[in-house]
Amino acid sequence: MKHEIIDASKLELEENVVNIKRVTKVVKGGRNMRFAALVVVGDKNGHVGAGVGKAAEIPEAIRKGKEDAIKKLVKVKINENGSIPYDWEGSFGSAKVLLKSSPKGTGIIAGGPARSVLELAGYKNIRTKSLGSNNKQNVVLATIAGLAEIKSPEEVAKLRSKSLDEILN
Repeated sequence: MKHEIIDASKLELEENVVNIKRVTKVVKGGRNMRFAALVVVGDKNGHVGAGVGKAAEIPEAIRKGKEDAIKKLVKVKINENGSIPYDWEGSFGSAKVLLKSSPKGTGIIAGGPARSVLELAGYKNIRTKSLGSNNKQNVVLATIAGLAEIKSPEEVAKLRSKSLDEILN
C-alpha cells in the first residue's frame, strides 16, 4: 500500500508516549538495561503516525520514537461528524481493531493504545473494539493501518465509476 509523503515541518505535531518498556539483555558481565518507547504523534487534523525508539535512557528513547513517528505520518479521513465514513477493521500482526463510525455526541470510545491514536488524529466521535492481540504496539499500528486504508465516499464513487448519490443512497 502506497502512502503520500507528508512534510512534517508544516504541521504542529503533538506527541503522546503510549508505552515505555524496560528491555534486559543478559551478557557475560551482568545485565544490560535499555528502554523502548512507543510514541504516537499527530496534529489533530487528519495526520497521525507511530514510532518506536530504543536507547539506554528514557528521554533519548522517547526522542528517537518521536522522530520515527514523524517519518511514518499518514493522512486519515475525517468526515463532518468527526468520525469515519463507514465501519472498517484494521489489522497488524495478530492485533485487529474494529473501527465503527458514530453520530455526533458519541465521543471517543476506545481502549488506551487506540484512544491515543484517535485523539491525535483528530477524531471526535468514533467507537473501537480491540480484537486478537492486546500488545500495545500492534494495537496502535493496527489502528493506524485501518484508518489509512479507509477511502472517502468520493474516492469510492470514482473507483466504481458511479455518482456520489448512488454510493451514499
